[in-house]
Amino acid sequence: MTRSDLVNQLAERFGQLTQRDSEFAVKTMLDAMSDALGRGHRIEIRGFGSFSINRRPPRLGRNPRSGEKVMIPEKLVPHFKPGKALRESVDENLPASNKAPSP
Repeated sequence: MTRSDLVNQLAERFGQLTQRDSEFAVKTMLDAMSDALGRGHRIEIRGFGSFSINRRPPRLGRNPRSGEKVMIPEKLVPHFKPGKALRESVDENLPASNKAPSP
């Protein structure tokens, strides 16, 4: 699902919202989430999951072309952990042929 799919679905589900209003609502929500993560806050949406920031420590890597050692700096990366309801919903909707056999 893309951002425009989300906007379209929101406009269809709520007839009183125009396409422009739906676009504004989605943009506002995503901007607020990005801003909160950028400030180091954690976002928790009950039944869906939580977003947080993980720290990747600095490490030594290699340039694949030359084999030269390169220092890779520390990074802060967004991390999503799905909630129990989302995990169960995805598991229920997964086709049986894709499920691994139970031990």
